[in-house]
Amino acid sequence: MIEFEQVSKSFWTGKQRKVILDRVSFRIELGNSLGILAPNGTGKTTLINMMAGLEKPDEGRIVRTSRISFPLGFMGGVVNRHTGTENARYIARLYGLDPDYVEAFARWLCGIEEYFDMPLGTYSAGMRARFSFSLMLALDFDIYLVDEGMPSTTDVEFNRKAGAILRQRLETTTMVVVSHQAATLEKYCRSAAVLKNGKLYMFDTLEEAKRLYDYETQS
Repeated sequence: MIEFEQVSKSFWTGKQRKVILDRVSFRIELGNSLGILAPNGTGKTTLINMMAGLEKPDEGRIVRTSRISFPLGFMGGVVNRHTGTENARYIARLYGLDPDYVEAFARWLCGIEEYFDMPLGTYSAGMRARFSFSLMLALDFDIYLVDEGMPSTTDVEFNRKAGAILRQRLETTTMVVVSHQAATLEKYCRSAAVLKNGKLYMFDTLEEAKRLYDYETQS
């Protein structure tokens, strides 16, 4: 479970204060995957980083009672000058898991062959996305945090394997997906919310959330 209790968060842009959350309260229960719709620039990444504990609220409290993943695409735990092998084994130790298993799983799912033994700094954007997603799926979480959906990759075999694993995981885990596109959420989430002007509007269905989101973005 993740619970926000009267949470506020804002940034100074140099010209004005940008409000991300203004005394927002909500709860994400296990078994109920949630999609959050928000236009670009409204604080999607900040919100999901707060769920992961990577950013702290200005006010209020965030309660976490589950094993929560780092956000998909977040590479703060890895080192560019280290190889995929070294990074996978380091992350495994960080989470108290078997380094041999995490390395083997990520190596198999990535499918980047000899590049797995090369520094991450040599990877293309697509290879980094595959490595990040493979590493996340190698770890065991109750709640997976995803910023803007699946990694951007044209590798058909990777998409097939990763998609199958993700669907299997969704049977026993919970996913939180933030995106500016409703289509990204349809595969993974039943309930949804809309982030707007520092408030989070929760809905039982994605269709209800889409109606408010479409109205706001088109008006």
